[in-house]
Amino acid sequence: MKIGDLAQASATGVETIRYYERQGLLPAPARTAGNFRVYDDAHLERLRFIRQCRGLDMSLDEVRELLAVRDAPDADCGAANRVLDEHIGHVSRRIRELRALERQLKALRASCALVQPSADCGILVGLSSARELPSEAPHSGARHLGAVHSHGGD
Repeated sequence: MKIGDLAQASATGVETIRYYERQGLLPAPARTAGNFRVYDDAHLERLRFIRQCRGLDMSLDEVRELLAVRDAPDADCGAANRVLDEHIGHVSRRIRELRALERQLKALRASCALVQPSADCGILVGLSSARELPSEAPHSGARHLGAVHSHGGD
């Protein structure tokens, strides 16, 4: 199948498929005499696996590790367990960070009356002077959490 067919079958953008190829997550397909990519069912299955992992907010490195375990069917799944345990830890930390962020935003929102001149707006004053906001722990797991709001090449 051509890349457009693969994209449609997997609900994945063409550029994302190419991105996964460049990242080494998806093996390079065979080429036609006219140099068009030709994908097979194994590519579709692997792409669906990658998309499922990314849907669970796994980083590309985590996906890569799981693919390595998947590609070695005789190996035990201890590495897969480790990846998932670490990912659960990332998610738990991110939930705590998001709760702290919610508290900060609510405190900021509470600092402003509904109708007043913008010069007196507690939100704008608070954003201009970060030291007035409650201090919270900085985001942890930056390597992993870079994809929280977007999935890079996805």
